[in-house]
Amino acid sequence: MSENLDNNGLKSIAENYDIFYIDLWGVVHNGINLHTNAIEALEEITKAKKQYVLLTNAPRPNRTVKSFLEKMGMNKEIIEKVYSSGEAALNYLKKNLLDDKFYHLGPARDFDLFLDFKKNKTADIKESSYLLCTGLFEEQGEDLNYYKELFKEHINKKMICTNPDLIVDRGDKRELCAGSVALVFEKMGGKVVYFGKPFPEVYNQSIDNKKKKVLSIGDNLNTDIKGANLLNYDSLIISNGIHKNEIKKEGIDMVSKKYEVVVNFIQTELKW
Repeated sequence: MSENLDNNGLKSIAENYDIFYIDLWGVVHNGINLHTNAIEALEEITKAKKQYVLLTNAPRPNRTVKSFLEKMGMNKEIIEKVYSSGEAALNYLKKNLLDDKFYHLGPARDFDLFLDFKKNKTADIKESSYLLCTGLFEEQGEDLNYYKELFKEHINKKMICTNPDLIVDRGDKRELCAGSVALVFEKMGGKVVYFGKPFPEVYNQSIDNKKKKVLSIGDNLNTDIKGANLLNYDSLIISNGIHKNEIKKEGIDMVSKKYEVVVNFIQTELKW
């Protein structure tokens, strides 16, 4: 059974942990506005001399995410704690696929992640060695059938997915993410290499977590909480997030069972 922290706050358990992995989009902001109580909690974690990382499944390098947060009004000291799935993928590409041609799946705005690889991009999927997925094409909207047709003759190629999320809430609007495209590819028999939560690279690259007691905080059971479970970290679900309707209707214990995850703590919003 998950312990509810709405009354006692994060401070009631903070002393038990050395590092906090905190989901950025969903816990600290909603894509449009910062969450005031979450920002206060980050400041209090620092005062308590604890470490934290703002993990994000953003298909962009750290520098671009930081620039976006600065425009939202986030304190620069907090911004420096950011680590993105895009950065983790970029490290892999530089090490393993520096000279291979790729076909980019996603909107043009995501391409700043691959500026060092401009010469490797091809507009013809037939010429590519691998597929690089950051999201959905803007002109195709959320028509996943389009991708089924596109992939039909290219299932033998590897796909690199820089954002495992299936969906995200941008303010009050729900949008499909790169993970939804990658899932189409997988269901057709294709192989996908994922970067971001719940996969270990983004955690391990971001901070030295060896022999540390860790709490992972997020609003997504498939990424934040599943990642915590895979790495044997304790977990805190923010219920007023991506699963809010399910949790409100069924309760966290039933929803956790449905998603096959263990949730140690629950809080409506991140609050110290």
